[in-house]
Amino acid sequence: MNMKIKGKVIKFGNNIDTDVILPGKYLILVDPYELAKHALESLDPAFPEKAKKGVILVGGKNFGCGSSREQAPLALKYTGVKCVLAESFARIFFRNAINIGLPVIECKGISDAVETGDELSVDFEAGKIENISRGKSFQANKLPPLILEILSDGGLIENLRRRINKK
Repeated sequence: MNMKIKGKVIKFGNNIDTDVILPGKYLILVDPYELAKHALESLDPAFPEKAKKGVILVGGKNFGCGSSREQAPLALKYTGVKCVLAESFARIFFRNAINIGLPVIECKGISDAVETGDELSVDFEAGKIENISRGKSFQANKLPPLILEILSDGGLIENLRRRINKK
């Protein structure tokens, strides 16, 4: 994974829980592309279509709260979400996202500073976020080297496979 990305923003508010990200009735689906078809459908039925070309999802406080379902970040990843930026994350969502290779970064003030349609540049290693559309920059929480390695490998399972095969 390139440790820098660019993309258009799709923005949501505070307390976006995992049941809103992926409603429980879809947990019977196993294909991640099928899960993706239902991501955030109660907030924006067109979200999967909008995200298809790759977007940066911006949330407010407590993004990913609720149940610990791993399918929620998986559905986002397979819609085309390149990363999720938020004021804060529910810890289990944060770790589930990292485990499946979806970058998530906390950045204070980000939800007030961007709007849907803005173009952002995100440097994961430096923790720098630039709102290209508005000419503003932000310092986000830097991700630790191990997390960057896991993301670079595409997720925890791929990271472990690579490490085991090195021996």
